[in-house]
Amino acid sequence: MKIASFNVNSLKARLENLKTWLKDADPDVVCLQETKSTDDTFPRSELEDLGYNLAIHGQKTYNGVAILSKFPLEDVRIGLPGDDGDEQARYIEAVIPAGGTVVRVASIYLPNGNPLGTDKFTYKLKWMDRLREHTQTLLTYEEALVLAGDYNIIPKDEDCYDPVAWADDALFHPEAKASFRSLCNLGFTDAFRAFHQGGNRYTFWDYQAGRWQKGQGIRIDHLLLSPQAADRLVACDIDEEPRGREKPSDHTPIWCELKF
Repeated sequence: MKIASFNVNSLKARLENLKTWLKDADPDVVCLQETKSTDDTFPRSELEDLGYNLAIHGQKTYNGVAILSKFPLEDVRIGLPGDDGDEQARYIEAVIPAGGTVVRVASIYLPNGNPLGTDKFTYKLKWMDRLREHTQTLLTYEEALVLAGDYNIIPKDEDCYDPVAWADDALFHPEAKASFRSLCNLGFTDAFRAFHQGGNRYTFWDYQAGRWQKGQGIRIDHLLLSPQAADRLVACDIDEEPRGREKPSDHTPIWCELKF
């Protein structure tokens, strides 16, 4: 089962690019972030025509997450538990049948948190606390679990083209990185790092200052696997090709393969 994560930065603006990538890469499951589309305006038919079942958590103009799957989607959960008053569409999860067992997949769009010293950074840290608490519950199910998404976290220096330039950014703040480590330390495997060591592999390049052309990116999109999923991990990589297309997202897909 090939599972991918892709922050599309607006489905309306990137739909044709997304459809081309889906046909070329042929993932079985895709977790989308920043769809910037309500449930009513989501391009259901165009993605269903490519063979995908859909689970959607939309929001007008901002945020928005979705799961696309060539397999049935069951036990769909909309929103992250812990704060019923949070209206930001940043989390969706579903159970997918897989080879006589199941894999539970979550699509995550973690808050950016900038600027530091504001309620936005406080919201980021509290959201991460809620995510960690929820995943502690999910781990008790002892299922293959994949937490896929745009975490807006640069885990280490080697995940950034210039750590000094990002020192005062919420994506690289010590508290944010510590919270991410705390999540990983529950027993998750960073699928990309299981196969690739060192730096210079990124999932995001800013539109400004020719960052893509200069190779100046950051790795903020991650696939975190529970022990049961990590035991089935056979491949993981970043697909940089979509970032080089005309009118691309500023992110590019990351994918892994699990053997069932």
